[in-house]
Amino acid sequence: MNIDRSPGDFERAAQPAPGPVGRAWVGVKSWSSRNPRLSRVVWFAVGLALLALLIWAIYPAKNQGRRGLINQGAQPVGVARAITGDINVTLNALGTVTPLSTATVRPQVGGMLIKINFTEGQMVKAGQTLAQIDPRPYQAALDQARGQLARDAATLANAKVDLQRYQALLAQNAIAQQQVATQAATVRSTEGIVVSDQANVETARINLGYTNIVSPVEGRAGIHLVDIGNIVQAGQSNGIVVVTQLDPMSVLFTIPEDSVGKVVSRVGSGAILPVDVYDRSQTNKITSGNLSAVDTVVDPTTGSVKLRALFDNKDNKLFPAQFVNVKLFVETLHSQTIVPVAAIQRGADGSFVFVVTPEKTVTQRDVKTGVQDGNNIQILSGVKPGDTVVVDGADRLREGADVEIPNQNVKIAAPSGGENDAARAARLAHARAAVAKACSTDLQKLCPEVKPGSREMRMCLFQHRDDLSADCSKAMSQMRRGGGGRRGGGGGATP
Repeated sequence: MNIDRSPGDFERAAQPAPGPVGRAWVGVKSWSSRNPRLSRVVWFAVGLALLALLIWAIYPAKNQGRRGLINQGAQPVGVARAITGDINVTLNALGTVTPLSTATVRPQVGGMLIKINFTEGQMVKAGQTLAQIDPRPYQAALDQARGQLARDAATLANAKVDLQRYQALLAQNAIAQQQVATQAATVRSTEGIVVSDQANVETARINLGYTNIVSPVEGRAGIHLVDIGNIVQAGQSNGIVVVTQLDPMSVLFTIPEDSVGKVVSRVGSGAILPVDVYDRSQTNKITSGNLSAVDTVVDPTTGSVKLRALFDNKDNKLFPAQFVNVKLFVETLHSQTIVPVAAIQRGADGSFVFVVTPEKTVTQRDVKTGVQDGNNIQILSGVKPGDTVVVDGADRLREGADVEIPNQNVKIAAPSGGENDAARAARLAHARAAVAKACSTDLQKLCPEVKPGSREMRMCLFQHRDDLSADCSKAMSQMRRGGGGRRGGGGGATP
């Protein structure tokens, strides 16, 4: 008997029989095809279960990493040591570059401009001819004055000869006394005319010289304001050109009247006060000079005093009317306690710093600051040389907080005694004893191996802060409030 089979039957017959997993999967597919709605709900539930399993598998790793950071307990900080050194007292001010001489060259006689003897931007010397006015009218006026002088001088000489002759005749009683007196008056009148003629000649000579327009000062010539062929007038407002003295150059600046006494005292003692000028960004130093003058009055509108400093400007680093930042060096204070400016924290009660103890905890110390010199600042009270202060990471610290110093290269010395250190230490010790007593049960349960009152105890309690009893949590909160006083910044920190 012949049985007809399709090619698909032969292929299925050639395939091996499915295993248990395959038969289960075929059964699931068959069930899904018979129950489509129910299968969607089941598959959605299975997906949620797998997602929850995945989150559960990932979360412990993240939590373990976070707890690894918490287990450190201490806040990483950067520190520096207070030192004894010199600190410079400087006054900062805004200044304007002001030339010692700025002359607008104006014609002193009128006429046509026939020549310009300079190029714009040229360095010129005092007395150098910059331009020329047509000199012919003034030469003619000089010649005329000279001719008038020569005629009147001849008249005077003739009058003097007549006077001598009359005086000789008078001696012989040949003429009257009145005639001699009249001739003497004529001589004196003619002498006055000659003097006037000499002045006219000098005036004409001066006016002729004014046709050569010269520079009154040494400096740089600017852009010429009048062209050749223009008619200029004596004393016209715009002038011919502006000449500006560039070397030496001065800078005018002002300082508060409260600082004038110290500057005047130093100048009066014969000290030469250096002055440095910087650009607008106060990063690039332009040049250095010395203080040359202090004004004699205080400006009542601003309460400031004007000062002038002189600078060698052969390299033309200072440009007229340029705005600069000025640093006036007043004096150097020797053997001062110095800390970095970054160590100073500001609070409602004033300035303070965090001092690090050898036990890697911090104590808050009120300080009084003085002069700031760059990145360093003078400490008048509160910190002594050798104390280690926090310069980075202080915003999350409080009194008694544990700290960690990465890459420590500073040996932590015992801090010097401060004004309130004894009271703070007693209060902190009392608070820690209260925590050890209130948290004794929690410690036996959570950290049985740590010693009460130790740093490890505080780290353990902080690590398990979510599992503490109410009494223990309250005692820790009281220690934070009572032992810390004023906080240095926001956020929580280790107790």
